[in-house]
Amino acid sequence: MHRSLSEYIALLEREGELVRIAAPVSPVEEIAEITDRVSKMPGGGKALLFENTGTDFPVLTNMFGSARRMALALGVGSLGELSERVDGLLRQAMAPRPSFADKLRALPLLAGMSRWFPRTVSGRGECQQVVQTGAEASLAALPILKCWPADGGRFVTLPMVNTVDPQTGVRNVGMYRMQVFDDHTTGMHWHIHKTGARHYDAWKRSGRRMPVSVALGGDPAYTYAATAPMPDNMDEYLLAGFLRRRPVKLVKCVTNDIYVPADCDFVIEGYVDPAEEKAVEGPFGDHTGFYSLEDRYPLFHVTALTRRRDAVYPATVVGIPPQEDACIAQATERIFLAPIRMALQPEIRDMTMPEAGTAHNIAVVSIDSRYAGQAVKVAQSLWGAGQMMFNKYMLVVPAATDVRDSDALARLVRNLDPLRNIVRSEGILDVLDHATATPGFGGKIALDATACGTGGGCANPQEPATRVPADPPRGVEGVRPAADGAISGACAGQGDGGQPLLPAGYRSDLLEKWGVAVAFAAPDAEVPVPPGVKYLAVFDPAAEELTAAELLWLAAANTDPRRDVRTEGAALVIDARSKRPGAGENPGRFPNVVTASEATVALVDRRWPEYGLGAFVGSPSRRYRRLLLSDGAQWR
Repeated sequence: MHRSLSEYIALLEREGELVRIAAPVSPVEEIAEITDRVSKMPGGGKALLFENTGTDFPVLTNMFGSARRMALALGVGSLGELSERVDGLLRQAMAPRPSFADKLRALPLLAGMSRWFPRTVSGRGECQQVVQTGAEASLAALPILKCWPADGGRFVTLPMVNTVDPQTGVRNVGMYRMQVFDDHTTGMHWHIHKTGARHYDAWKRSGRRMPVSVALGGDPAYTYAATAPMPDNMDEYLLAGFLRRRPVKLVKCVTNDIYVPADCDFVIEGYVDPAEEKAVEGPFGDHTGFYSLEDRYPLFHVTALTRRRDAVYPATVVGIPPQEDACIAQATERIFLAPIRMALQPEIRDMTMPEAGTAHNIAVVSIDSRYAGQAVKVAQSLWGAGQMMFNKYMLVVPAATDVRDSDALARLVRNLDPLRNIVRSEGILDVLDHATATPGFGGKIALDATACGTGGGCANPQEPATRVPADPPRGVEGVRPAADGAISGACAGQGDGGQPLLPAGYRSDLLEKWGVAVAFAAPDAEVPVPPGVKYLAVFDPAAEELTAAELLWLAAANTDPRRDVRTEGAALVIDARSKRPGAGENPGRFPNVVTASEATVALVDRRWPEYGLGAFVGSPSRRYRRLLLSDGAQWR
């Protein structure tokens, strides 16, 4: 439990997890470029406290950017302790209590749980030590970041947006980015699937203005809870109380009836008028690694700005992984695994969502499999559960598999028969998913590896698919050529270790481990499947220097499984190339990857010694700029 964000910063400093940067820095792109370099260091680098931002307030970034810092934020020695604690609590709560004496023995557990519920307190909290209302409540006072060159403006990136349902009074605390339009107005980017949007619709039906208060900082447990996939109508401050082992104390805002944590750093009070026309918001360099493009969202009007005297402005920078949001996702895995098992699928043993999947795109689930079709049941159930509905690609593996061991997973994938062990579906996708032509809806695929061994195929209760020999390779314009400029046709048969030999022009480094052949071709070029290959992934030529992890990120982000994953002969073909906007079944708009401008990269290069960050670290953006399809946020 941390009594303030400053107390957490002091802890990070004692633990060697913080670097203070005294040099003057700009919130416009410079802080983001420094943070991006540090967050991609091995182990997530350090948290960064920028003390000279051109405003009265320091900026803290990368505060959750390692497993160690995430554990410190939530008051545990390791994230594994969270699983044990939640699991133990649920076992106690759900244990049968046949006798009256057993029920009496459960009372201390219930009393302990009651201590986590948020409590309202009278008077003003530390977050109201300084109060500004009306014209004085100016967002210009805050060091709000602009992170990427094509962003539509500055964005509040770690807001805890507090709203209430007008019918029930039930509170929601969500994290919805806020683009600053002027000193007193922002956008409110809540997606149609989110609780904030549901509250907005309810206020619109009531014909009344919607009170909204945005908290920033305080105990990091508050910030985490705002990101957590809590069931609708369950209070995020209850989760925060559980994590910090004491209740969140709430105080009433100055200009509306919303209650916020008394010890947070800033509170931006205001309202959204549902009768008001929505405004164009974006673009924004998002956690998917791509820009989310312009769309229309409600306006938020500021009525008051209150704060602590020692306030620190917290911010996060998102973009091409890895970033600190991956560490937040790891905590969510540990906290919500036990409730998923209890409420949805008791056969689930473990689950992870690799950072290459940017939270939703990829999931690996291990299960106790006892009967035919059980993996299908688990996949379909998870695709209908909370934020798991946004998942696109799922690998279901046996219970004994370590879901974080890439070698173990690779053996299973390599031994799959992709035609026999694939589960296809359609459903809800994240609104930020840019690959689907129907926003918020698209294809889903699960691979059932629960019956896979280490040397044959995988058993499947269904009839095996008819196997058709793959066509021999043929020269295709656009495929990355061999050194002599041609596609060689010389490679039918097997190489060392029983692997198929690939024609020249195909990348083979993923073949031995994963069974995946990789080719690079122009968007409209045909790419043949080499003989003996189970999986072929096709990328833009600009991606040919990317690592395996980067290719996995790009493949998951750039594909809609119903359009871009097909069977050809005995192989599964994944077309991960950029989608020409509006062509065929492609989306009407296609975004660029998120990279810093050359000017900002050069500025940070030049100033690096001033920051006190040690040995020079180059810009990740230089590596990714070759992926840009055009200038700006989207392919034009």
